[in-house]
Amino acid sequence: MDNKFYITTPIYYINDKPHIGHAYTTIAADVLARWRFGQGEDVTFSTGVDENAQKTVDAAAKHNEEIHAYTDRMAGIWESTWEKLGISNTDFIRTTEPRHAEVVSDFWKRMEAAGDIYRGKYEGWYCTACETFYKEEDLVSDGLCPIHKTKPEWVSEENYYFALSKYQQPLLDFYAAHEDFVAPAYRFNEIKSFVERGLEDVSFSREKKPWGIPVPDDPDQVIYVWADALVNYITVMGGIEGWEQHPADIHMMAKEIARFHAIIWPAMLMSAGLPLPGQIVVHGFFTIDGVKISKSLGNVIDPLDMAERYGIDALRYFLLREIPFGEDGDFSETKLKDRYNSDLANGLGNFAARILALAEKEELKKGKLDSAFELEIQKMQQTVFLKTKEYRFHEALAAVWAAIAFGDRYLNNEAVWAIKDDEDRRKKLFNLISLLDNVAAVLLPFIPESSRKITAAIQWEDDTLHAKKIAPLFPRIA
Repeated sequence: MDNKFYITTPIYYINDKPHIGHAYTTIAADVLARWRFGQGEDVTFSTGVDENAQKTVDAAAKHNEEIHAYTDRMAGIWESTWEKLGISNTDFIRTTEPRHAEVVSDFWKRMEAAGDIYRGKYEGWYCTACETFYKEEDLVSDGLCPIHKTKPEWVSEENYYFALSKYQQPLLDFYAAHEDFVAPAYRFNEIKSFVERGLEDVSFSREKKPWGIPVPDDPDQVIYVWADALVNYITVMGGIEGWEQHPADIHMMAKEIARFHAIIWPAMLMSAGLPLPGQIVVHGFFTIDGVKISKSLGNVIDPLDMAERYGIDALRYFLLREIPFGEDGDFSETKLKDRYNSDLANGLGNFAARILALAEKEELKKGKLDSAFELEIQKMQQTVFLKTKEYRFHEALAAVWAAIAFGDRYLNNEAVWAIKDDEDRRKKLFNLISLLDNVAAVLLPFIPESSRKITAAIQWEDDTLHAKKIAPLFPRIA
């Protein structure tokens, strides 16, 4: 059990195809999954799609498609997108799968048995776009949804409620005992402040809806999205028994759904008598060239388009290096191109090409590293380990590029290519090839394709190096 690691992304709505914000969440989770796998852990990494929502029904109608055909088509787009981006997920879950409906029903019965599900009448504002009920005071100017800036609909219907208010103090007690339950810390402070102001019971079903998982013993009601969607994390582990053996270590998500995961989800698990996840890890929102992502503005970016233009690793590197994780950030293709040329083409790519071209010509033997290189490699490894553990991906990558810069200075200052003395030249080249090898190793979770290409070009047979030149990792872009 100690050797297991379980990380999730949210399950994404399928009313449209993935955009760059979805890719950011999924890539960040992929880095952690790969990193923990590299630490020798047995990794479960889940992602998927949430199909049981009114917005799915509306989207199918908009496209004039039968609902099952629409969900099959869109789920295929999402799954193939992650495959094309090289995401290493071990499970892709759809909430229309029979395995999920069974677990949701079992989970509902557990909350019901705890006395936490009751029937009542709901009246209030409902935003279909974010599948959320809002109080009047939560709406922004002119009564609009605070997230989507659209007018919610007034809903008045019989629902089943979850007794969330019952768990206000247990949640606060849990937060006090688990000071890193939500990261970064300032997001956790927002969650705690919200709970301290008081919790109200929440609607957990919708009346007379034709799409969704029926409430057990009441086919006139379907289970509301959060009481259905959040349970996917248990489904992935094979059901309640699997979750009891190993709940999620990390749920990763954007900030607009942090409250649901940090408040409603742990309260549901408390009600069901199940263990809570280890940590909720939250990142900020994206703008595109300083403007909020909006379909109406036409600035939604397809991650596959960016990957096709610049390469998967370049896209991963830019997202992880440019935007401090947890904070709001801005995506700009101009900035991506600048990072590509300066950091990847002129930085890692040029350094790797020069070292491998020199090493290919030599009979290099394993030897003792100069102390300066030992220290540089050790510093890089330690910094990458600590910063990745803290989700400071941009600082982890900065440490790697500092090591590359160190190697570049050494190569140029010593003019290694021009040293006539074979022993001296080979000793210095051994320092450089060792640095490059270690750079590739620590970059494996971040830019896996490029890392593997470098590692494959540095092969040791016993104590003898067989290095070979490689095609440019990142050809410069004009």
